[in-house]
Amino acid sequence: SDLAIMAFWGAPVPDKNHARDAIMAALQMQRDLDELNPQMKLKGWPEIKIGIGVNSGKMNVGNMGSEFRMAYTVMADAVNLASRLEGLTKQYGLGILVGEEAVAHCPDIEFMKVDVVRVKGKANPVTIYEPLGLKEEIDITAIKRKQDFEQACNSFQLYDFDVAEDILRKANKRTPSKLYEVYLERIAHFRENPPPADWDGVFTFTTK
Repeated sequence: SDLAIMAFWGAPVPDKNHARDAIMAALQMQRDLDELNPQMKLKGWPEIKIGIGVNSGKMNVGNMGSEFRMAYTVMADAVNLASRLEGLTKQYGLGILVGEEAVAHCPDIEFMKVDVVRVKGKANPVTIYEPLGLKEEIDITAIKRKQDFEQACNSFQLYDFDVAEDILRKANKRTPSKLYEVYLERIAHFRENPPPADWDGVFTFTTK
């Protein structure tokens, strides 16, 4: 079954580190799952999977609803984008996706650029990232993964599909990932159906 939870930082108490606190909480949630799921397996229970979307921006906050159902919550385009990012985690096989506004507030966290997309309901493209952890704690394996993948992405967006495919296949052989498969499928599609000459390298999602 699916369960959705929304959390926000910065209200009712101001929090200048709102984006960082949200991302660090998301990373800790995924680490806790890594410890919990082996115990679930031992008991014969299905594992728990969660996708987290994090975004930052100006929002309306307060008691919203009606006299029958009132909630202290937030509403804005920035909130909607966070919801879209949560939905996209399944598309890429990643646990956390972060919007560029939140990334800008976190100079001490290492991020990997995942894609440039248009999400449903928004005309302007947004760059989305996966948080890897605190820069001072990142190991060489994570840095190599980031360098390889971002090189593949750049090659892909420049129509250099041969270079992108070579990098992705090697990376996928080392550590199989749905993220690599997503791009390999796009490359295969574009080989049969080349993108238009004015393609801007942005992938458009038509569903939530």
